[in-house]
Amino acid sequence: MVERALPKNVQSLVSGYQWRAVSIGKSTARTFRFEKPGSPTFYLKMDSQATIHSLSQEKKVLEWLQGKLRAPQVIAYVEEGGSDYLLMSAVPGVDAATLAQADTQDKRELVRLLAQGLRQVHSLSMAGCSFDRTLAVEIEEAQHRAALGLVDPANFDPMRLGMQVDEMLAEVLSTRPNQEHASFTHGDYCLPNVIIQDGRVSGFVDWGRGGVGDPYKDIALAVRSIRFNLGPGYEQTLFDAYGLASPDWAKLSYFMLLDEFF
Repeated sequence: MVERALPKNVQSLVSGYQWRAVSIGKSTARTFRFEKPGSPTFYLKMDSQATIHSLSQEKKVLEWLQGKLRAPQVIAYVEEGGSDYLLMSAVPGVDAATLAQADTQDKRELVRLLAQGLRQVHSLSMAGCSFDRTLAVEIEEAQHRAALGLVDPANFDPMRLGMQVDEMLAEVLSTRPNQEHASFTHGDYCLPNVIIQDGRVSGFVDWGRGGVGDPYKDIALAVRSIRFNLGPGYEQTLFDAYGLASPDWAKLSYFMLLDEFF
């Protein structure tokens, strides 16, 4: 049982709970959902402290977000035996990727909700936010991950399958946008990370790459995730609902390219 391998204070918090693994996403962290009748639902992330995006960073972002935006609450955080353990509350609702598969779901309305969520995130004040996710930081991390062999070409988007990591990195460096805007960003704005309840966005999860960055990064990953989960033809609905009159497709493509390294 997974709970037997947990730090003692985390064990005590999930005692008597039923658990199941959650496998969505490419993160190295293992994620588990803990449920018990009459008790709050928890999510637990476990990862090696050696990873670039340690869970300690997500913990810090979540703590900063409390009272500002609906996100999981940190219940416990432990560093033990070379691993990080992050226990969080559940955001009520269903993730947008699951809703996208429902026959009864209005797909364009779902895209409009995703756009509303983007506006919520990007309108958050950057005052007091020390989390730097600007291009300089993202590119440096991409280079570091490539050097460590953490970028798997087998996971590239279909249009880039067959390319080598060094080719991709050269393209990242040579096509870097000249202009960068700044807002608070989610960092991995895809359908599984947006939670919907009663026809509205109830919150957001997976904040390890949250911080001040270019909002085009979130928009680009939203476009890619919408195409993956819903198919083509919904991009304009997203742009209209978000309020993006003239999308910069070169910039959108760039951030999709850069995300191949994460």
